[in-house]
Amino acid sequence: MSLVSPLQKLAGFQEEIQFEVLRRLHKTPQTSQRMLAKDLGVGLGTINFCFQALIEKGLVKMHNFNQSKNKLRYAYWLTPAGVLEKSKLTSEFLRRKVADYEALQVEIEVLKAEMSPMNDCLCLEDCVSPLENDCPP
Repeated sequence: MSLVSPLQKLAGFQEEIQFEVLRRLHKTPQTSQRMLAKDLGVGLGTINFCFQALIEKGLVKMHNFNQSKNKLRYAYWLTPAGVLEKSKLTSEFLRRKVADYEALQVEIEVLKAEMSPMNDCLCLEDCVSPLENDCPP
């Protein structure tokens, strides 16, 4: 059972989307919101909401290509504050992933320990009944 509330999950989801958007904009400022939405597997409205929040926070600056024939084409640049926030989010993201990894390692060891009685059988297919430990000699 998860001890994380739905509100906390939503906040974590939004933070992860912002982190991914900042990462991708840092690499390719000319990417479109539509392409980001597709790449991240979220709706265009979600990405647009994220962009508005990042722009409002002063983390991203939007630049319209006035000379472009496609007037809807924009580039999104990380501001110095955006670069700093991206670094902070990267550190937090890495910390969470390392903690997840370590928890997963512990869970794997527990599962291996639970499987050890069955490890007497070289192949589970050779066991008549793994629960009764009726493995062939």
